[in-house]
Amino acid sequence: MAPGFERTQDATGEVRDDVGMDPQTAPPRLDRLDDAVETLLASIDGPLRVAAPLGIGKPHRLLNALYARMAADPSRALHLYTALSLDPPTPANDLQRRFLAPFLSRQFGDDFPRLAYVEAMKRDALPAHVEVEEFYMQSGALLRSRQAQRRYASLNYTHVARAIADRGANVFVQKVAANADGSRLSLSSNTDLTFDAVDAIVARGLPRPLMVAEVDPELPWIENGASVDAAYFDLVVTPPGPHPKLFALPRQPVADAEYAIGFFASTLVRDGGTLQIGIGALADALSHALVLRHTDNATYRRVLQALDPDIERHPAVIASGGLGPFAIGLYGCSEMINEGFRALVQAGVIRRKVVDDEALMRRIYASEAGDGSASEADLARLDREGEFLHGAFYLGSHDFYDWLRTLDDDARRGIGMRRVSEVNELYGGRESLERVQRRESRFFNTCMMATALGAAVSDALADGRVVSGVGGQYNFVAMAHALPCARSVLMLRATREEPGLPAISSVLWNYGHTTIPRHLRDLYVSEYGIADLRGACDEDCVLAMAGIADARFQPLLLRSAYDHGKVDSATPDPHALAHNTPERLRAALVPFRADGSLPDYPLGSDFTPVEQRLVKALTWLKANTATRAAKLKTIARALFAPKATSADDLEALDRMGYASPAGAGETLYAKLVTLALRSTR
Repeated sequence: MAPGFERTQDATGEVRDDVGMDPQTAPPRLDRLDDAVETLLASIDGPLRVAAPLGIGKPHRLLNALYARMAADPSRALHLYTALSLDPPTPANDLQRRFLAPFLSRQFGDDFPRLAYVEAMKRDALPAHVEVEEFYMQSGALLRSRQAQRRYASLNYTHVARAIADRGANVFVQKVAANADGSRLSLSSNTDLTFDAVDAIVARGLPRPLMVAEVDPELPWIENGASVDAAYFDLVVTPPGPHPKLFALPRQPVADAEYAIGFFASTLVRDGGTLQIGIGALADALSHALVLRHTDNATYRRVLQALDPDIERHPAVIASGGLGPFAIGLYGCSEMINEGFRALVQAGVIRRKVVDDEALMRRIYASEAGDGSASEADLARLDREGEFLHGAFYLGSHDFYDWLRTLDDDARRGIGMRRVSEVNELYGGRESLERVQRRESRFFNTCMMATALGAAVSDALADGRVVSGVGGQYNFVAMAHALPCARSVLMLRATREEPGLPAISSVLWNYGHTTIPRHLRDLYVSEYGIADLRGACDEDCVLAMAGIADARFQPLLLRSAYDHGKVDSATPDPHALAHNTPERLRAALVPFRADGSLPDYPLGSDFTPVEQRLVKALTWLKANTATRAAKLKTIARALFAPKATSADDLEALDRMGYASPAGAGETLYAKLVTLALRSTR
């Protein structure tokens, strides 16, 4: 590392000078990426062992400059330790290109710096002296990369800092925000691992790594828990503009099954409790359901009544949840702050404040229970100093980033970024405080599959290939069992469907990979209801999981359980057979789709109205051309279908570049898109 920068970081994230250095001393500042790479290389002897944050805290331009230099010089090894290396989608064919190209230009900008090492990994083309090790992958993006699969590290999120220290990382690179005069920098989106990993390295007696910051004016400034003196870093790079857009996740439409899962899950949340949620359409549906529960409770209850007239009497809802508005509100404590949390804060659902004072928190809760322990001074301090949302990293849409940039003072004071060791577990030295703050915790996460005996499959396939990663899921499931009155809720779609292939049940008898072992089973939610497995015997687990499985797969599931001695009858429940069908679910939700209670994009959309129509149409077209027979049938229908005449259809064709098709190929595709638009109207 650079001479004179032998510093450590205290529990607040501030720089502490261990060798008499003034913590306000400004680090060297450069504006050329190549100069930064030269300085970095001159400061480190031997192999570079570089750690970089996940998500949008990763300095793409600096990493690309470093990778280009190192890839061209095989005399020196580069080891990169990171996760979630985000890469915009690449169109696979001309139809996708016509739809995606304008959207990608608008969403990411034409100058978005794709990570060069990711493009190399996708082609298995990393040089022999360059190694990239990730502990969490962009979902499904690297299934076919042998290099990525070989160097994947299966780790709990809270174990990553230790692993980085074990590997002797000697450089940290991170994208940061800067205040007006540059005297302070904000780790902003990623306080998750940097502080923990630096501490772990120093605790081993190793040199503090060279800390390199890339300032990005697009990154929202976050103060609480994320702001440090500029001298925390050894080198600050401020590349000139224009500055590329931040990577923004396109918000996806929410299907009927996902809405049903979100509404069932929302009944398990207790007012005055604590909320953690993951990401994706299921999290969006859950967030929308919680907002509706609070802002339009009558409609919320009508949706639930249509899904299951008996849901209010479900034992798990009675024991752990509720259906009423949030009189006290929730405290958000989640490794990831995402789009759903924005909606929940804006709707007033997330508003329960906490402070880092255990005695005060106990007095506050006692007063809420009716004994009047909290004084006016206590309540005033809670209001003044309390925070209602804690996270370890954030990721979302451009609207989400704009929200963070434009928070009013009260909201800004209420949001704090924390280390992942604080958010994801109880054992970082403040356990008694966190137990008090995190009352009635609900941890909502998604899995791909689950077994009838309660094990979950969330990160990888039976053949060992990694889809994403364990991340914090195991942490949160374990914490649900460690905290009083806490529950882990794993959400899954009852079936998986690929175009042209038969549906496959997501509730299986067994599977060749496990993320969450069955001894940690708790609550599962599918579009057909809630299965409460906590403390249950195997037979009751099987029956509960069969009860939320698709009716088409219940007989085989129960037959397998019967053959292995886990149930005394292989006969499915007649009610479940009639209830658990996509057709019944669709019919139940049609009125709420029609009246706008369940919009396609509950948290907003990055697509224009015409693009939203095209998303539906192109999804239909993909499903109806997935096999040779289906393709021929669909082409025949398209050839004899009437031409587009409505203004909406003509606008959609123009958006795809098919308004005036040239040649037989474009004419056929124009007809296919027209048929798809008509079929999804």
